[in-house]
Amino acid sequence: MSAPTQSVDRRQLMVDTGLGMLVLVAVGTAITANIGGPAAPGLPAYAFGALFGALMLVRRRWPVATLVISAVGLLAYYALSYPPIGLAVPVAAALFSAAEYGRLYWAVGTAVALLAISTGVRIAQGDDLSFMLGLEMPTSAALMATVIALGDSIRSRRGWRAELTRQARAAELEREREAARRVEQERVRIARDLHDLLAHTVSVISLHTDVARESLRDDPDTAERSLASARAACRDVGRELRATLHALREPDGTDDAPVPGLDRLDTLVGTATAAGLDVQVRTSGQPAPLPAISDATAYRVVQESLSNVLRHAGASTVRIELDYSEDTVLIRVTDNGRGAPDDDQPKGWGIVGMRERLALLGGDLRTRSRPGAGFVVEARIPARVQS
Repeated sequence: MSAPTQSVDRRQLMVDTGLGMLVLVAVGTAITANIGGPAAPGLPAYAFGALFGALMLVRRRWPVATLVISAVGLLAYYALSYPPIGLAVPVAAALFSAAEYGRLYWAVGTAVALLAISTGVRIAQGDDLSFMLGLEMPTSAALMATVIALGDSIRSRRGWRAELTRQARAAELEREREAARRVEQERVRIARDLHDLLAHTVSVISLHTDVARESLRDDPDTAERSLASARAACRDVGRELRATLHALREPDGTDDAPVPGLDRLDTLVGTATAAGLDVQVRTSGQPAPLPAISDATAYRVVQESLSNVLRHAGASTVRIELDYSEDTVLIRVTDNGRGAPDDDQPKGWGIVGMRERLALLGGDLRTRSRPGAGFVVEARIPARVQS
């Protein structure tokens, strides 16, 4: 058992012991006063007071049993003709405990039963009705109602506090889950960006260095141009990597670096052309500025498609088509390479990353392979960001 639990148990025991002593003193005082009693009280009468007080030690564990035993004990006490001790005082603590622990119906029913039995017996015994019904019974009923209401209000307040605590804990867990979700989304976004960036750049550098190696002796000018293109690709990827690291280090998550978009399509085309591809670009519809996130996604789709062509297709020609409509932009990248067998559709992270980007915008990606006749990538990108 932990130290806080032991402290709570000790405090509850002290409270129950104090309450039991209070009941014992109140009942014992009434017995000693012996107002209107037939004879001097004996030890058995005080034993009932001890019983009422001792029951307070188990009121938390067995509130209904405490209440029932107190009520039956009180009826037995009066049946033995011991000195009057009142009706409400001996069972007040038991009524309070039953209401405090959610046994409201038991508390109200026991109080009503005691009042009814006491009234019926005293009427049968010929007691003064005006005194009994005008003072004693209303006083007992008011005291019983007060302790029951007090116990129920404490129970309600305890439940209200528990509910507030539960809601606060649930809100904290939800905030933690939301923070974890955002971290995961950012991690995946960075992984996609780095994959697209590095895969494209490494492919370009690899091709240019191969060209430079093969032409170094026979065509130094071509080798020099290829090495210059590789150096430019290194410079570009270094700039974007620095921008990514800068965004990661910003405490508020702001990123002031320009986001690449279709305005840099000529750069992509130039890089692929320098690597030996014949790249054709066709635009249809009415070109219009895209939201930044859609523009960046369109750029990454073209970039990853060209990277896949350079690395896998063995193609000589690539056709890029941009079809603008009112709500979407359709990007189609087609090559004349070897394609892929029917049972070997691309499963790399590049295709997965493109699908994830488009799904976040409400777009979609379709790919199809024409074995021996090239590969086609079609991306539908919303021209308006969904709210």
